[in-house]
Amino acid sequence: MEVPLTIRLGPDRDINLVIMDYLVNEGYPAAARKFALEANIQPAEDFESIQERVDIRNAIHRGDIQTAIESINELNPQKILDTNSALHFALLRLQLVELIRTCTSSESGDISPALTFATTQLAPRAPTNPEFLEDLERTMALLIFPPNNLSPPLAALLEPSLRKSVANSVNEAILTSQGAAREAKIRGIVRVRAWAERRAREAKKDLPSTLDIGLDPDRQASNGAEDSIMQGNGEADSMVT
Repeated sequence: MEVPLTIRLGPDRDINLVIMDYLVNEGYPAAARKFALEANIQPAEDFESIQERVDIRNAIHRGDIQTAIESINELNPQKILDTNSALHFALLRLQLVELIRTCTSSESGDISPALTFATTQLAPRAPTNPEFLEDLERTMALLIFPPNNLSPPLAALLEPSLRKSVANSVNEAILTSQGAAREAKIRGIVRVRAWAERRAREAKKDLPSTLDIGLDPDRQASNGAEDSIMQGNGEADSMVT
């Protein structure tokens, strides 16, 4: 039987803590600092640490994986990547994807930097895990087929969604290493809300066809909303810039 997550929100302070938790977890240091002053609460993580996670995620989103790896190692003395081989491999594979992207788009078309990186950094790790080997083989296929004629699985490697996925995994790993929750509490609340709606519909309760809770930016844009959830007064400092 499916059991929902139990979340109880009481006084305004509890709600403020949930909001602060979201700002810290998702990486909005300026908004968190301002909200801390207004709500008279202190975040569990210092603002400098939040900004360091922001910088790492931004580096991944712009394809600067080497900088991200170096920053992760500087941030965490316990060496997150040394103890999380899957995350380390995901970062290295993304770095290979970025190298292939650069090589194949250059005038010379020289792919030797990508081949050297794959040989020295990924090939020794690939045999330790069947998934690593499969991921490496799929990534190397980008060197064989022209960029404008890739199958959907290969084309997906060049989409921004891969950077986003790896960046999210890195953010979760850093939070875990700091003893924090991997995701913001508000996400659990939204899941509970979705579970409650599903159970109500299964019980044939009288509900509108859709219940908009204002967390769909695409729907907000289509409705002409001027500000997204985290834009506030225009001080946008999200983890992706």
